[in-house]
Amino acid sequence: MLSFAASFDEQLSPVAPFLFYVVIAGIIFIETGLLIGFFLPGDSLLFSAGLVAASRDDINIVFLVLAVFLAAFVGDQVGYVIGRKVGRPYLEKHKSKRMQKMLARSEKFYARYGWWSVVIARYIPWVRTFVPPIAGTVKMNYYKFLSANALGAFLWGVGITLAGFYSGSISWVGDISYALAAFFITASLVSAFINYRRDRRD
Repeated sequence: MLSFAASFDEQLSPVAPFLFYVVIAGIIFIETGLLIGFFLPGDSLLFSAGLVAASRDDINIVFLVLAVFLAAFVGDQVGYVIGRKVGRPYLEKHKSKRMQKMLARSEKFYARYGWWSVVIARYIPWVRTFVPPIAGTVKMNYYKFLSANALGAFLWGVGITLAGFYSGSISWVGDISYALAAFFITASLVSAFINYRRDRRD
């Protein structure tokens, strides 16, 4: 991650402070909120932004992480609304049994594991772009999505940015995002296993 982020570090270093915040927040919003942004390198960009903030006195890390958090949070909210307002009506027009069966399975999955899926998806390139619209399409409980979105935006957006910011002075902090991802993925698998055993008993 460090070597890949270095290329963004060089490109972002000469950018003026206000434009720096706007560019970082804009790219994160597009990647998380609009389907066309699935190819954008959010992880590396965030880490690199933290590196740049650590090397420049005119970049305020508090403003940066706030901008990142808001962009990541609002982006997922927009993705959810797109799925709810556009994706759902589109699928409901297709009355095929196969489509309806697929939709029912997705709804059941998101009802049980959607909260963890939204959080974990933040750490998976491409997937983080498509999970919010799918959650909206299958009508995942809005408040569950809201809380998962807020936590995911904080852990992923703020976490990786701060990892880049502190990586120069604290050697192990560069791996913090991976540790968080491992924790939530493990917790998700354990939760899924417990629910599976519970369903078998029922």
